[in-house]
Amino acid sequence: MVSTLYVLAVTALFLPWAYGLYALARDAKNRWLPLARQYVRGRRKQAQEEEREEEREERRRQLY
Repeated sequence: MVSTLYVLAVTALFLPWAYGLYALARDAKNRWLPLARQYVRGRRKQAQEEEREEEREERRRQLY
């Protein structure tokens, strides 16, 4: 009887913990990774635009 109650209690505590791990992995895959990719893409694009602008300014300075 005691061992059955112990197994049920441990199972009842394990299931929400396991679902929490699943929800964390699902959130990471569907929310955090796309945001991180978007951030990195934006930073690269910004760096490329700044580089193009610097080249444009350098060419303009060389012309005058």
